[in-house]
Amino acid sequence: MTARCGPPERAAAGTAYSEGPGTGRGRGRGGGKRRADGGSASVEFLGFLPLLLLVGLAAVHLGLAAFAAQQAGTGARAAARTATLDVPGATPAGAGGAAMTGWVASRAGVDAPRCGGGAGEVTATVTVDVPPLLPGTGFTVTRRATMPCPAEPVGAAR
Repeated sequence: MTARCGPPERAAAGTAYSEGPGTGRGRGRGGGKRRADGGSASVEFLGFLPLLLLVGLAAVHLGLAAFAAQQAGTGARAAARTATLDVPGATPAGAGGAAMTGWVASRAGVDAPRCGGGAGEVTATVTVDVPPLLPGTGFTVTRRATMPCPAEPVGAAR
């Protein structure tokens, strides 16, 4: 039996093997005719590009909203903690704003009453406006934190 070089007989009917240059079969150099749809991939990509950009903007907006919510929670905890203390010059709103980054704090509203009047706990509320990336996509994020009021004022001068 002798060794054969080349394609087997069943594949000789023009499947994946080239039969020579210029025949239009195969994918080798110079072995195929130029197809008429050479630029269609670029046109299809340009048609898909607006949808791709919209999905990217939505992902960025979701990231901004998650960051604003995390920062609002941090500010609410700091404001509630400060509201339980009796430290002169320290306000819950100031502590809540200082606990957040600058651009979030500038868009935030902090509401935290001090302990007093026999209240057993104090709840601080922070509301942050998430900036809109597209018109009509802005919204607000609200976080609350509750801390127990001490039996006697903490931090008071004795």
